[in-house]
Amino acid sequence: MSAGSIICVIAVNAILLPLQFFGAGFTGISLLIHYFIPQAPIAVVYFVLNIPVYLMGWRYVGRRFFLYSIPGMVIYSAALGFVNVQLPPIQDKILAAILAGIIMGIGSGIVLKSLGSAGGLDILSVIFLRLFSIRLGTTILAFNIVVLSAGAIFFSLEGALYTLVYIFINSHVVNLVVTGLSQRKAVLVISSRWEEISKEIMEKIHRGVTILKGQGAYTSREQNVLYTIITFRELAQLKKIVRDMDPNALVVVNDTLEVMGHRIGNQPHW
Repeated sequence: MSAGSIICVIAVNAILLPLQFFGAGFTGISLLIHYFIPQAPIAVVYFVLNIPVYLMGWRYVGRRFFLYSIPGMVIYSAALGFVNVQLPPIQDKILAAILAGIIMGIGSGIVLKSLGSAGGLDILSVIFLRLFSIRLGTTILAFNIVVLSAGAIFFSLEGALYTLVYIFINSHVVNLVVTGLSQRKAVLVISSRWEEISKEIMEKIHRGVTILKGQGAYTSREQNVLYTIITFRELAQLKKIVRDMDPNALVVVNDTLEVMGHRIGNQPHW
């Protein structure tokens, strides 16, 4: 949480604030308030805004996640006030927005991969993920329409458009860090040698296999279909097993959004 928070703050203090970008989530709201009232420190504003969100988190999010998010929010708020890293100046604002989105996305993803969060929109994102299975990055992107609209109305449309680029990159990088790098593959195998293939998958890859009952539409012949969930690293090994045992087998590989389950699940343990 400390590492992720510091990475996030680098994006805020080194890029967003100097270029007058509006930011994302509660950080974005804090920046807007700071632009309106320069005497209001961003760190203090962010801390105060998080109080009602934490009350929601206590009710809708797991107690462990909530308790770990308290030090996360304190660390992030303190870092906003004390961490001031200077990056080489970037003249092109588009490139600056892209870099800020990458840095913030990596930092937010690292924090969310821990047992807690840095507060703010992170907690709201987890609530929506748990209740409605809405991806973290999607919630971030949707919520920040409000921040962008306020920035465009009260400050400048150009600044809002640059911030939109930053938010878009940020949301994708968060998804990549939290679930993308551990994305699971759902594999369907149709083969007459389904029994031998399933045995090899269980013994060599150590993954469970579900046998689905199917029927060919043209031949009306019943056929067993193998269904398994594997990691990306195991995909090549599975394809080799199938290819060696039945070169004519039909293999369908699908990406998964998220997987819950013992050993193979890829959801953070919130």
